[in-house]
Amino acid sequence: MKIYQWGILSTANIGRKSMIPALKASPKANVAAVASRDAEKAKQFASELSIPIAYGDYKSLLEDPAIDIIYNPLPNHLHKPPTIMAAEAGKHILCEKPLALNVDDCREMIAAATANGVQLMESFMYRHHPRIQTALDMIQKGAIGEVKTIISAFTFYLNREWDIRLQPEMGGGAVMDVGCYCINLSRLIAGREPEDVQARSVMGKSGVEIQVAAILNFGDGLLAHFDCGFNQSRRHRCTISGTEGLIELQNVFVPGLTKTTLLHVTGDQTHTKYFPAVDQYQLIAEHFMSVIEGKPRLYPLEDATANMRVIEALLKSAKNSGKPEKIR
Repeated sequence: MKIYQWGILSTANIGRKSMIPALKASPKANVAAVASRDAEKAKQFASELSIPIAYGDYKSLLEDPAIDIIYNPLPNHLHKPPTIMAAEAGKHILCEKPLALNVDDCREMIAAATANGVQLMESFMYRHHPRIQTALDMIQKGAIGEVKTIISAFTFYLNREWDIRLQPEMGGGAVMDVGCYCINLSRLIAGREPEDVQARSVMGKSGVEIQVAAILNFGDGLLAHFDCGFNQSRRHRCTISGTEGLIELQNVFVPGLTKTTLLHVTGDQTHTKYFPAVDQYQLIAEHFMSVIEGKPRLYPLEDATANMRVIEALLKSAKNSGKPEKIR
């Protein structure tokens, strides 16, 4: 069994708290190096997490011949340049969501990966959870009839003015950070792209939206609506309603390392399915490594571009006071 050598691009908290522990739990992965633009910060991070090599710049990690896979959890505006550099260096890249700042950048990143014969994946870890897979299977088999409404939400309270998620030049904003999950899940459940979308937003003083309510029209009587934001308590859930019942998913995007449930309601009957605790970061990492080995992807890479197309349309609609935008 090949053990893949992973390089972690930055000392971001998502690496420290989620991805690195997941990689360390996988028998196929070894966290070999970390890089930061601050050499001392990289050394301290490596020491705390028992990572053998610390680089004081990104380029050194990207060019390290011993590294097989790069994990890129940098701020959104730094997804594209190092991902392309990694591809050109022959590294596979697992990149945090959203893949890039816009559709054109997504296409450029995908083209770079294709041209250099490496794999690239957008890290929407939630959709690798067995509960999501079960919900999709139930819907496809008609457990709730024809799906008519998808309702989702992802919010949390953010009051750190310096936070990168509040910086417009870094690709901040509620839609890019948490709304992208609701968009992705809605598209996944619908099984097709929306025909048009619209949104209204509340802007923060830094110049990014801190609260958004949106509607995605998938045609044929299927509507999805979601809200996301940085100005209210933590909430992430989804309800999928059909002609014959509904499915309810609590803590849908980041359930943590705890057991989860799926509520299936038909008429006056409620059935609860229980799922043991899993690490969805480990699941996506192991799936990515299997894709490198030639196994089929669960989700096509072009899905990242399609998701970004909806993000761009919603942001445009929000700037135009909710005017509907066609998805082309």
